[in-house]
Amino acid sequence: MHVLLLGPYPPPHGGVQTNLAAIRRCLLERGIPVEVVNLTRYRHPTDEGVYYPETGLQVLRLITSLPATIIHLHVGGDLTARLLVLGLVCCLLPGRKTVFTFHSGGYPDSPQGKSASPQTLRGFVLRRFDRLIVINRQLEELFRKFGVRRERIRFILPYALPEFTPGMKLPPEIECFFTTHEQVLLSMGWLEPEYDYPLQIRALARLRARFPQLGLAIFGAGHLEKDLRAQARETGASEHLLLAGDVPHPAALEAMSRCVVFLRTTLYDGDSISVREALHLGVPVIATDNSMRPEGVHLIPIGDEEALVAATGRLLEEPRPRSRPVRAEIDPTAAVVDLYHELEG
Repeated sequence: MHVLLLGPYPPPHGGVQTNLAAIRRCLLERGIPVEVVNLTRYRHPTDEGVYYPETGLQVLRLITSLPATIIHLHVGGDLTARLLVLGLVCCLLPGRKTVFTFHSGGYPDSPQGKSASPQTLRGFVLRRFDRLIVINRQLEELFRKFGVRRERIRFILPYALPEFTPGMKLPPEIECFFTTHEQVLLSMGWLEPEYDYPLQIRALARLRARFPQLGLAIFGAGHLEKDLRAQARETGASEHLLLAGDVPHPAALEAMSRCVVFLRTTLYDGDSISVREALHLGVPVIATDNSMRPEGVHLIPIGDEEALVAATGRLLEEPRPRSRPVRAEIDPTAAVVDLYHELEG
């Protein structure tokens, strides 16, 4: 077996990147050869089997030249024409088994998702893959609308319990923020509209009237950073908002373990890895209700500032003892590798 992973690879760190890196790590631990081709705009020097091509032609050259027996394509957000062409090329290569994972929570309810049918180009390409991994039941229904046979679909959460040792040193800026704020709310994601960070900043300004030692730390990069800083200044909360940018995963877990509440307010979302990591660490989680949150999450309606302020206030006033992390009986990352073995026969 020789595996080629296609998709976003960290840094920066996000849910899909974390899943891709975990699969690579699992393969290497089992002595299975693996290469990664990064498909994002972020560029780093090629090292240890991770490639960062700059053009589509370079991507195609890598796919056709690397000696993979299994190609696993990871896509988040939208099924663009470029990604469909890439997927079709992978499926047409002789001697390769192909796997597709769609990391998207909002696509089934989007206009594109509602137009799903076997007669579309999307349906034609998706039916070419040997296996399709879905992260929620809505995506399973979507693939069935595209004409994918049920036996080719596997439901596997894109989540592996993190290896976490508490007490690591945080980057200085983050450590200083935790030192100067006794209570820190934490949120992670891209600084993009779908994460609804303005809602969190408005809630922070209101909550500080009751909890003067409260701060909000947001991990992640994106084009809204300037707008969010301006909003924080307007609300008078700029000194109590930390936009830390991209944070390495171990440091993010350490900060998560030390925060008082983890926030996941989104306009649309999938099965968030960070939400499950917070629950695993015993951290209270407040998240918008997307019909697929795991048990234990405090749910609020999308965009509901009053509900966010009320839920956060209750958790800050009545903190509960945190449960200790436990290991899962089934490792989803290992389940993906088992799927590769299934394809190899």
